[in-house]
Amino acid sequence: MELSIILVYITATVLVVNMLLALLTVFLERRESSVIWAWLLVLTFVPIVGFILYLIFGRNLSRGKIFDWKAQERIGINDIIKSQINLIKEGVFPFVEDTPEKHKEMVYLLLVNDGAPLTQDNDVEILIDGKKKFESLFRDIEAAKDHIHLIYYIFRFDELGTSLVDLLVKKAKEGVEVRFIYDAMGSRSVRPSAFKELEKHGGKAYPFFPSKLPLINFRLNYRNHRKLAIIDGEIGYIGGFNIGDEYLGKSKKFGNWRDTHLRVKGSANFAMQARYIMDWNSAATHKADKIKYDERYFPLAYKHEGNIPMQIVSSGPDTDLEQIKNGYIKLINSAKDTIFIQTPYFIPDNSVLESLKIAALSGVDVRVMIPSMPDHPFVYWSTTNHVSELLKCGAKVFRYNDGFLHAKTVIVDAEVSSVGTANIDNRSFRLNFEVNAFIYDEEMGRELHNIFLDDMLVSSEMTLEEYEKRSNWIKFKEGVSRLLSPIL
Repeated sequence: MELSIILVYITATVLVVNMLLALLTVFLERRESSVIWAWLLVLTFVPIVGFILYLIFGRNLSRGKIFDWKAQERIGINDIIKSQINLIKEGVFPFVEDTPEKHKEMVYLLLVNDGAPLTQDNDVEILIDGKKKFESLFRDIEAAKDHIHLIYYIFRFDELGTSLVDLLVKKAKEGVEVRFIYDAMGSRSVRPSAFKELEKHGGKAYPFFPSKLPLINFRLNYRNHRKLAIIDGEIGYIGGFNIGDEYLGKSKKFGNWRDTHLRVKGSANFAMQARYIMDWNSAATHKADKIKYDERYFPLAYKHEGNIPMQIVSSGPDTDLEQIKNGYIKLINSAKDTIFIQTPYFIPDNSVLESLKIAALSGVDVRVMIPSMPDHPFVYWSTTNHVSELLKCGAKVFRYNDGFLHAKTVIVDAEVSSVGTANIDNRSFRLNFEVNAFIYDEEMGRELHNIFLDDMLVSSEMTLEEYEKRSNWIKFKEGVSRLLSPIL
C-alpha cells in the first residue's frame, strides 16, 4: 500500500476518534449549550490540538472533597445560618438598618445559596489607590500579634512582593503565625524558593492547584482568583488588588492602576476567616500544616466595630450554584433608579445580560465602565461586542482612560453594592474561585456611587454611532471572540 494512502487512513482514523471522544466527553459533562457549541467548534476546526486543549481547559472540575465544609460546623457558622434563615422567614430578623431589611430577599438568597451570614457590626474603608492600599495592609501586618493569613491570585516577587515577604519573615521571627496561598497559574513565575526564608522561620506558603505532572496541569483552567488578607481575625481585606509593582502604577504598559479594595473591621472577618481556612486546608499538602479549629482565629464573634451590614459570598467550580452571579442578578433586578458597574471584562452569560437589558429598557439608568486598553485581546473584543447590546437598549458605556480599570464593583440605587474579585464574565461565574462582599448601607453605596462619577471624568463615553462605524476587521475579531466567549 502506498504511503499516501496509509497517511489518509491514519488521518481519517485520528479525526474520527477525535470527534467521537470529543462528543462523548463534552456531552457527558453537564454544562450550558453555549459552552458545548463553543467547544465543539474548537474540536471540529482544530482537531487533535483542540482535544488536548479541551483536556486542559474544558473539562469540568472533579467535585470531590476540595474543601472541608464540616469546618463550618465546628465554628458554628451553620447554626448562625439556620437561625438567620428562620428569623427572616418568621419576619422577626433584628435588622439594624432599613437597607438590609428592604433587601431581605437578597439576604435570604445568599444565606440559602451560599451560607453567607449577614453581619451588621462592620466598619469599612474603601481603598481605590494601590499605594494607600498597600501602606494600610503593611501597617496592619506590622501590628499583627497572633496570625497573618493571605491569599492572592497573582504574587510577583518584585519590589513590592519582596517587601511583603521581608515583612512576613520579620513577623514570623516574632512568633506570629504566617500563612500565604498563591494561585499556581496566576503566580506561575514564582518559585517555591521565594518563600524559603519565610518557611525557615516557621511561616508557611502553598500554591493552590499546582500541577501533579512536570509539563501539564489538568486543573489549569480552575484558578483561585480570591484576594483576602485576615490579620488576627480582626482586620480583613477583600477586593481586586493583587501583589505586584503594576498594582502601584509602575507598569509601563498600563500606567495608573485603578482598583477597588475594602478594609473591614467587624464580624465579617468571621466569614472571611472561615473561607480562608477552607482554602488553606485544601492547598496544604502536609497534614501537620492544616489549620485545626481554634477560637483565637475568630475573636470577633461577640465584638462590635461599626454598623455596616454585609455578607461575604464565595463561588467556584466546585458547585453548580453560581452564588456570586445569582447575587449580581438579584442586585440588578432590585434596581429602581441606577445600576453602576465597573469591570475589566464584560462577557456575561444570557441571564445577566438580559437582566441588564430589561433594566435599561425599563428606564433604569444603567452604566457600565470598562478599560480603554486591552490586557487580553480576545477578552477585550468580546467585551466591546457585549456592551454594544446594552447601548442598543439605552444603557451608557464608558471607557476608562486614566490607566487600567481593574475594579469589580456593582452599585444599585446608591445604597446596595458588591465589591470583590468576581468580574462580569463566565470565567468568574463558573471557572474561578471568587469572593465578594455584598454591602447593605446607603453611606457606602453613596461613596461607591460618587467614586464611579469621579471616574467618569477621566473616561470617554462609547456611543452606538461610534461603535457601528468600526472596521470590518474589528467586526471579524469581535465575531470570533463572541463565538468563543463561553470558554474564554
